Amino acid sequence: QVQLAESGGGSVQAGGSLRLSCAASGATYSLSAMGWFRRAPGKEREFIGDITLSGSATYGTDSVKGRFTISRDNAKNTVYLQMNSLKPDDTAVYYCAARGIGTFALTWRYWGQGTSVTVSS
Repeated sequence: QVQLAESGGGSVQAGGSLRLSCAASGATYSLSAMGWFRRAPGKEREFIGDITLSGSATYGTDSVKGRFTISRDNAKNTVYLQMNSLKPDDTAVYYCAARGIGTFALTWRYWGQGTSVTVSS
C-alpha cells in the first residue's frame, strides 16, 4: 500500500506564493505519475497537472499555466506544487494523487487527505 501526505497549505494574500509538498510512503516502488488536483468550495474537482517518473510535467488547466510548477524528487518520494501569483480563485483544498504501474497506471489509485489553501484579496 501507498500513503500520500500533503503539507504546506495555509492562508496567503493575493499575489503571494506557497509550495505544497506531497510525500509518498509505503510501496513507493509501485508508483508512476503523480499529480495535483484541487476542489474549490461549491465546485467540482479540478485537475491541475501531473508529472512522470522522469520529471516531465503537464498542466491541465489554463488558469494555472505560468503560475504553478510541478516538480518531484524521486529520492525523497516527494512531489511539489509551487504556486506563485496566487489569486482568490485559487482558494481550494489541494490533493495529490498517484498512479500505479502496469494496469494500475490507468487510474489515480492513491490519494492524499488534502491540504487547504486560502487566498485573500
